[in-house]
Amino acid sequence: MTTTTTTALMSTVGDGPPLSRSTTTITAERTYHVLKIDGYSSTLKAGRGQTLCSSRFSAGGRTWCIRYFPNGGRDTNKDNISFYIHLDDDTAVNDDTMAQVTFSLLDRHGNPVLSHTHTTALCNFSVARPTTAFGFKNFIRRDDLERSEYLNDDSFAIAVHLVIAEEPPSVTVPPSNMHLHFGDLLSSKEGTDIEFIVGGETFAAHRLVLAARSPVFKAELFGPMERGTTNVIKIDDMDAQVFKALLVFIYTDTWLEIGQDEMTMVQQLLVAANKYSLSRLKIMCEDRLCNYIDTSSVVTMLVLADKYQCHGLKKVCFNFLASSKALSLAMKADNFRCLIQSRPTMLKDLIYNIVTHQLEIKLPV
Repeated sequence: MTTTTTTALMSTVGDGPPLSRSTTTITAERTYHVLKIDGYSSTLKAGRGQTLCSSRFSAGGRTWCIRYFPNGGRDTNKDNISFYIHLDDDTAVNDDTMAQVTFSLLDRHGNPVLSHTHTTALCNFSVARPTTAFGFKNFIRRDDLERSEYLNDDSFAIAVHLVIAEEPPSVTVPPSNMHLHFGDLLSSKEGTDIEFIVGGETFAAHRLVLAARSPVFKAELFGPMERGTTNVIKIDDMDAQVFKALLVFIYTDTWLEIGQDEMTMVQQLLVAANKYSLSRLKIMCEDRLCNYIDTSSVVTMLVLADKYQCHGLKKVCFNFLASSKALSLAMKADNFRCLIQSRPTMLKDLIYNIVTHQLEIKLPV
């Protein structure tokens, strides 16, 4: 066990006795830290929610500090004193630390006051969440402290008993590489039992993989829509490169970079994803298309979004048109009038969105 003593705005006190070691945690290190607050009345000048920090100290190879809120952290505990412990590393160490903390008010002999001793659960401290701190917002009421014998000469002390948990032996599990194996299965053509002719190109595939990934393929290949025992299927409404990207996604759940004229190809891939009920691929396409929205493309995007129920893409288009300049330029496009005539409800939705957007800008929060 490591015992340390510190001051926070404060002066040093002698080491107090360690708190109870009763715990179910396998411990790597225990640190007993004493914090004396001199000039208690002057600390009350801190505003509500304002924290005073102790000097930093080391434990378990990490750096810590104690936070003291003399007037509570919020309106809900404005009559209480709050104490928290905070992982205050400024190193490149990114490992989480599991620890349990006990805060105790100390009497004049440096012994813990049991009625004001509080212990946290086992907590996960991480520098990835720099604002994370653990403790007690209602550690003690100010009037209780001020009436007690524990406030002497405008000073009082607390002990912080930090128990750092030992990490159990573990095995590093590598990330899944299933997509690589299925990608190899597609590219090797080993065991393929069906072929597709698309745009003059032939693609070999596996019935079971297609059926497992797409309910439409499942119905076509194994269900009531089964195409007999044919092993060759011709698809006339799709570009070969689009079908290739579709197959890559089905086998690997990843995006195939399309290259030139990506916007057009992604639009076609979205249609294919909708046709074969590949919802994740459809959303991926929506996300890509959002990067191509401008005054010349927004109407086309809206038609696509409305036709294939792409709610995310439609919302981004509407937000883009909320700008009066963007709307004015888009209205000059030939296909804007066709959009309004063919989809009158789209105009209603557009107007509603623009009005709502303007109200959000003008009305105070």
